[in-house]
Amino acid sequence: METLKEVRTPQGLLRLVKHRDRFHGLLIVAGKIAINLDGVDRDEVWARLEREAPTSRPNFFGYDGARARFLRIFPDGFSSPEYAAEERDYKLAAKQRLDDTVPLESATEGSGLGEAILAVFRATNLLSSFESMRMQDVLRSEEADAFIRGAARFTLGDLGSGLTLMEHALKPHEAAKWTTISYLPYLWRPDQHIFLKPTVTREFAERVGHGFADTYSPKLDVAVYGSLLDLANTTQAEIAALEPRDFIDVQSFIWVVGEYDTSREEPDPISPLARDA
Repeated sequence: METLKEVRTPQGLLRLVKHRDRFHGLLIVAGKIAINLDGVDRDEVWARLEREAPTSRPNFFGYDGARARFLRIFPDGFSSPEYAAEERDYKLAAKQRLDDTVPLESATEGSGLGEAILAVFRATNLLSSFESMRMQDVLRSEEADAFIRGAARFTLGDLGSGLTLMEHALKPHEAAKWTTISYLPYLWRPDQHIFLKPTVTREFAERVGHGFADTYSPKLDVAVYGSLLDLANTTQAEIAALEPRDFIDVQSFIWVVGEYDTSREEPDPISPLARDA
């Protein structure tokens, strides 16, 4: 048996071996084989191994499990009145306030918008109280204009330049985090951008077997955000039957599945959405 490739991952050791005329993809955890895939095409076996390795995590339940959990909490899915009240309406209100007071197009070169943006940050509970205090410091400082302009550029697709501007503005106030970076783009363009709450999003990625669980880093890197967007787009496709309207629904789905108290789950076997899922 010939070893052709080895890569150590958070799931364990991935190993590609050749035995006679077949290739075997192995996941080795604590010295034991957890996954053993075989085939005649080397690249196909390795690709399958990389896809299936994340499913070996002990907390994995896949998108089927994620949909089932969401529907136990909100039986009518995104149409549930409770969902609108608890998860969507206040975010839409914050978005409307942002659009009314600081339209995206005016933010790219705007100045003196710190207080208006601060009011938008205060309109939701997406940031912790500590993060909110830091953002107050930022938006009442000389770095406020640079932060807002960076957020606008990021939203419009200039991810690298926008991220750099935001990071430089936030660092003096110890506020350079993914939560503060992703907040405004998420509200300005929820069809394209998503808010990142790192801990719960990583846990969700582990549970559905997405690579974001391993590629996430607190370092503000465009590649990390790209992986987040891939998770968001994948999730939107996987839950298409629930008809998510935008990334507000997708982010809420991630949050509900990963964070809500399990005592709220009440099985509803007759829910039509549960049957469709």
